[in-house]
Amino acid sequence: MEKRSTWGSKIGFILASAGSAIGLGAMWKFPYVMADNGGAAFLVLFMVFTLFIGLPLLLAEFVIGRHGKTYSTEVFGKITGNKYYNLIGHLGNIGVFFLLSFYSVIGGWILLYMIRTVCVIFTGQHTKNYEALFGSLISNPIYAILGAALFILLTAYIVSKGIQEGIEKASKIMMPLLFIAFMVIILRSLTLPNAMDGVAFFLKPDFSSMNAEGVLFALGQSFFSLSVGFGGMLTYASYLDNKTDIVQSGFSVVGLNILVTILAGLAIFPATASLGIDNAQGPGLLFIVLPFVFDQLPMGSIFYLIFLSLFFFATITSSISLIEINVSNYIKNNERKRKKGVYLVSLLLFILCVPSALSNGVLNEVKFGAGTFFDNMDYLVSNIMLPIGAFCFAIFTGYKLDKQIAKEELNDYKYRGLFKIWAFLLKYIIPIVILAVFASLILK
Repeated sequence: MEKRSTWGSKIGFILASAGSAIGLGAMWKFPYVMADNGGAAFLVLFMVFTLFIGLPLLLAEFVIGRHGKTYSTEVFGKITGNKYYNLIGHLGNIGVFFLLSFYSVIGGWILLYMIRTVCVIFTGQHTKNYEALFGSLISNPIYAILGAALFILLTAYIVSKGIQEGIEKASKIMMPLLFIAFMVIILRSLTLPNAMDGVAFFLKPDFSSMNAEGVLFALGQSFFSLSVGFGGMLTYASYLDNKTDIVQSGFSVVGLNILVTILAGLAIFPATASLGIDNAQGPGLLFIVLPFVFDQLPMGSIFYLIFLSLFFFATITSSISLIEINVSNYIKNNERKRKKGVYLVSLLLFILCVPSALSNGVLNEVKFGAGTFFDNMDYLVSNIMLPIGAFCFAIFTGYKLDKQIAKEELNDYKYRGLFKIWAFLLKYIIPIVILAVFASLILK
């Protein structure tokens, strides 16, 4: 029988899991959603909800994955003896495939902007209209497809190397680099004129500006930002040894995710406040607003390249965990099939991502449901499949998972009282919260 892969170290598992959680949600979506929903008050609610909603779901995936020690489309049946519960794993397997089909497109945009910024550094040729530049780049079919293909290839190469030599080694390199880059950008951002106005907006709560919609956004962000609901953390935990304390690991991942969210705010808000830029700019913040901001600074292109590197590290570490779910389910614990599985999954993923890559160009007029192919994939995954997946994890863990299994995995002898709080939240609180978020997403 094939020996299942394992992590080489606890820190490798934590960094890889944190990398999975720290994606575009924490660094791209969070700043502008926060700016549009009460500023620092939104941050406070997000942190509270992350501890009481996101963390229990994260620990649920850790418990199931580490105890089952197998791929996500088999683990639920293995634990309960009822194979029909494996449908939860199949939902996640399909969900991450759809998610990667448009996530890879965004990753491709970041890569293209990094290449362009390097060219600007050497040529000194800036543009005066970043909105037009972004529009021309994402509408060009060659650029859009090439960028997505390059991003998928880089992800596939890392995953093909395996758990220790690929995913763990890459995480140990990229995650420290992410934090170093953050420090450089934050130091530069805080030295700008009137930067403290941005810091005050980010860190001084004003709960009078919050409304019900903002509260629901904070709730949704609390579990979206941790990548729970599709089985990515379950898959990573399945490679974990029995000695690792998954409670400590869970708190470490959540702590790193919150830290990156705060660092992203300290990098963005002082700079936009200094130059009088509206923070609530939507996704265009990265590709339209920030390059303009950095253009106003000495050596701005270099700082913008560092900033893009932040987003690239965050995006590809998340992409690695997502594609690993599909690969794990294909190879079924047989590591000799890894490379074949990686390249087969990557090829299918590239084919599926083409319509999304062309959604801002030649397929821009092809609209149905939520809009373009890109819009529909985003809506299907973010508004429907991810909430349903998180709901299934909560119900399964709260009502179907053997209590003794959970107590042993959570080390209940050491963390007395933790299991009761965790089980109560998963049974009675989190399902209601997810349904509320789901309803707000569908009905808005």
